[in-house]
Amino acid sequence: MPATNRQIRLAARPVGEVKPDDWQHCSEPVDEPGPGRFAGRTRFISLDPAMRGWLDDRPSYLPPVGIGDVMRAGSVVEVTASDHPDFQPGDHVVGTFGVQEYVVSDGRGAMKVDTSLAPPSTYLGALGMPGMTAYFGLLDVGALKDGETVVVSGAAGAVGSIAGQIAKAKGCRVVGLAGGPEKCAMLTDELGFDAVIDYRTEDVRKELRRHAPDGIDVYFDNVGGDILDAALTRLAMHARVVVCGAISQYNNTTPVKGPSNYLSLLVRRARMEGFVVFDYAERYAQAAREISAWIGAGRIKVKEHVVTGSVDDFPETLGMLFRGENVGKLVLELA
Repeated sequence: MPATNRQIRLAARPVGEVKPDDWQHCSEPVDEPGPGRFAGRTRFISLDPAMRGWLDDRPSYLPPVGIGDVMRAGSVVEVTASDHPDFQPGDHVVGTFGVQEYVVSDGRGAMKVDTSLAPPSTYLGALGMPGMTAYFGLLDVGALKDGETVVVSGAAGAVGSIAGQIAKAKGCRVVGLAGGPEKCAMLTDELGFDAVIDYRTEDVRKELRRHAPDGIDVYFDNVGGDILDAALTRLAMHARVVVCGAISQYNNTTPVKGPSNYLSLLVRRARMEGFVVFDYAERYAQAAREISAWIGAGRIKVKEHVVTGSVDDFPETLGMLFRGENVGKLVLELA
């Protein structure tokens, strides 16, 4: 094992957009694994919009990252040494190991993955939390039915791209919202979306009327704000609005913009429900099997945006999410 372990720690609570001085780049000695523990080198680090919420000191589904703590992140590590019966050198393991080059773990919360079946990075995307989020959000919370009209915001992102493809696999008409011609073309030409709306250049309300003339049965929301408000005006009777995220609001320095059109829920006898994917942990294996089968059959195409660099590139890479620069799942591969 090397002598030092490069890490990214939280130096200050961000106000608005995360700034470079909100992070601390540091090193510490690398531990050796003791009894019942394994050591590993980080291969891939997951970057997710939810990370912004973890930096704020306010109640949420997880406690905030502490000042001075290693930044929380899911990652894939390759085991280099082990005194743990379930993990051997050469194994690839997924867990919440944080933004650091090397880890030592007792194995709690760690899951060994088979890289002969899928690339390691895919276990952070389509076969990881984004895939699980899309699956349970759409099928359980959204109660999707064959033949319905589904609208997905943030459709070119890690969760949205999978959610739209699951809806297509389930026999639905799917309309995606994304920003920019490259992302919009990818959704229709590669992922099979029936229609796409470029929220940067098109009138979203007008285009929703055109592409969902009979209303939206399931709206899978990743962005919140004005896009959510527009979707609420087009709900079909008994529609379901799935609140997955609100990336347009995460860097706000003013109060979060709530939906002014929420009375559409009353008029259309619809419901709007939020969820946290961790609540479905006991069923992850079920979801992974079905998603794997769809990938194998070509019904889901995996889109990953892999940035190759070092741990020190984490802050800049995270910013790509909020600038809309990633297509599909954003991952930092440590060279």
